[in-house]
Amino acid sequence: MDVVKKNERIPRVLIFGGTTESLRVLDFLKGFDLYVVLSVATEYGRECAGKHGRLQVICGRMDREEILSYIKENFIHLVIDATHPFALEITANIRWACKEARTEYMRCLREELEAAEEMPAQMVRVSSVDEAVEYLSVTEGNILITTGSKELRKFCRIPDYKTRCFARVLSVPESVQSSVECGFTGRNLIAMRPPFSKEMNVATIHYADAVFFVTKETGDAGGMKEKIQACLETGTTLVVIRRPREAGGLVEEICDELDKKFLKYRLTV
Repeated sequence: MDVVKKNERIPRVLIFGGTTESLRVLDFLKGFDLYVVLSVATEYGRECAGKHGRLQVICGRMDREEILSYIKENFIHLVIDATHPFALEITANIRWACKEARTEYMRCLREELEAAEEMPAQMVRVSSVDEAVEYLSVTEGNILITTGSKELRKFCRIPDYKTRCFARVLSVPESVQSSVECGFTGRNLIAMRPPFSKEMNVATIHYADAVFFVTKETGDAGGMKEKIQACLETGTTLVVIRRPREAGGLVEEICDELDKKFLKYRLTV
């Protein structure tokens, strides 16, 4: 990307995401005369984003020094962190870079799932992937893992994981290759793209003959409700990894702040 001129008057907003929340913020910003850059980690994130107005999508993971350089070289006025609630490392890197660059930072949080009227008869809540592995290591029966490929290696500590564990990961080369390297192959590796309906979750549970369904506490945007419904219907034990608590605002709150901040840049019909 060409480095912009420092005296460009249009505010420049950098959004880190690819999540449902980031796309909702992007939709809101269509109504303003701004230059918006969306940073996504994968090509799948780029596909989900599409393009509109002055939006530019950059793809690829950046470490904290690279984030800092991008903010400085492109004279970013505001950074919105709408990354996944479990992406703790990237959030820490974005916060650090914004502090170093003295650039305004907003954290966009994912709405938590409202309490359901019915919950699976068996549900286990744990605080981390390591705790989930510790619990599952002393159980019997097949396990369907839907926590993504990034931390899949930790599940290799489960006895007989190559036969007991089934991993459902994103159907992109990076995720599949990482899963294969961890020993998940053949029918024990399920590569698909979300969203997943209750019916698809039920079918996958039956395919894996799963006794346990492992998920992160992803909220409605991550299909949590459909997972709960599937486990309820099949009698599967749902193992939920709690999300970390952090400060920030929900999409509606972030959009309210943006509306006030960029009032004079609002487009008129």
